[in-house]
Amino acid sequence: MSADDPQTSTQLEFFEVPSPCIGVCEAGPRGFCKGCYRSREERLYWLKVDDATRRQIVGACHRRKMQAQRRQRQADEPTVAYKPQQQDLFHGTDNEG
Repeated sequence: MSADDPQTSTQLEFFEVPSPCIGVCEAGPRGFCKGCYRSREERLYWLKVDDATRRQIVGACHRRKMQAQRRQRQADEPTVAYKPQQQDLFHGTDNEG
């Protein structure tokens, strides 16, 4: 087989792509499941799509989960209000004593 042969870049898939469902079937504010991050259509048609489409859905779910976790971390971070700098009167002066 040469490098130009299309068979060298294909990977054989022997197993079905498992459902990403974790049993938390509740829609979030953006319409995605809070457990697996699939859309309503992705959940509805999961058993009807082929494995290539399932892999695309699982990839999209992973990206959605990472984005949701990033948003949650940003929401959990306390907002720091601007504090004006005060002059330090006791440290760094020439008069010691």
